[in-house]
Amino acid sequence: MKLSQLETPCLVLDEAKFARNVARMRSRLDALGVNLRAHVKTAKSIDVVRRVLRSPQGPITVSTLKEAEYFFGHGVRDILYAVGAAPAKLGHVAQLRSRGAELCIVLDNLEAARAAAAQARASADRIPALIEIDCDGHRSGIVPGDPALLEVGRTLIEGGCELRGVMTHAGASYNCSSVAAIKAMAVQERDAVVAAANALRAAGMPCPVASVGSTPTATYAEDLAGVTEVRAGVYMFFDLVMAGLQVCTVDDIAISVLASVIGHQRDKGWIIVDAGWMAMSRDRGTAKQELDHGYGVACDVHGKPFPDLIMADANQEHGILALRPGARGALPELPIGSMLRILPNHACATGAQHQAYQVVRGEADAISATWPRIGGW
Repeated sequence: MKLSQLETPCLVLDEAKFARNVARMRSRLDALGVNLRAHVKTAKSIDVVRRVLRSPQGPITVSTLKEAEYFFGHGVRDILYAVGAAPAKLGHVAQLRSRGAELCIVLDNLEAARAAAAQARASADRIPALIEIDCDGHRSGIVPGDPALLEVGRTLIEGGCELRGVMTHAGASYNCSSVAAIKAMAVQERDAVVAAANALRAAGMPCPVASVGSTPTATYAEDLAGVTEVRAGVYMFFDLVMAGLQVCTVDDIAISVLASVIGHQRDKGWIIVDAGWMAMSRDRGTAKQELDHGYGVACDVHGKPFPDLIMADANQEHGILALRPGARGALPELPIGSMLRILPNHACATGAQHQAYQVVRGEADAISATWPRIGGW
């Protein structure tokens, strides 16, 4: 089958670009002497993840227990659930562990630590946990130096859990305005997690794991001394936000949405396609960057961008393509039925709108495989 035979919209994965992105990150972290615990929240597909892992058993990072169930069902055992574990989910965690999943949770407060300890006692299982560290004020975590770090650590140990270590996520790296700023953020991320690990050790508590993770900082970190693993995920596919951060080039973006031209509004300079925000997602991450790509960059069916053509606006099932504001070129001639591919702002959000990848290689339009993906929680 060829792309031209598919019903649109659908998700396309360029396997050659994907493989190149995976190899680049693996080589980079090997050189820095740290393990990669791939974050699979973007991929959500065993066919993708098997091509990322060196061992079929992991390690991986997940964002939902549905992901944990799915990947464990495909033989992956070493799993970090990297969202603060709500008490109501701990029974599910214990059930997965009772079936053989080496599942580790994350938490950042005494209430969650007490709930985890209660579950560990109830299931007679030393549930392992990482304490989340706030390295940048972006989201969750305990600030290094806060006495709560040691309180949470002691609560876990005395309550019957396994204190496995600390983790952090430099989410503020997505707001950096230069490569130099990302490099500085990588240092800040490393220093925060290493300081927290050292504080636990100085207090006589175990801390074998010091985990960091974001694709921007993983790409530009120069020294990860004291870090044991890196979690990154969007690097497999990349997207326009990553390109705007200079973490990748537009040519590195491995996923796109295939769409068909369904109309023209020539007096307005619009081309209408059958992929709206339900296919692309509502993510407008590039609006905060120097170059705003609307809802995505329009390419021909082979993945080559048209000059200055973006999805300027979107309704639920309609995408409006127009020239970027200030562009001096002309709209491409795209008759009704023409197919094109839209590069996404945010690979995770766009991928979540679809149930499968249609896999191609490079500029070829022949589909080499269809890889199912999961969604939900």
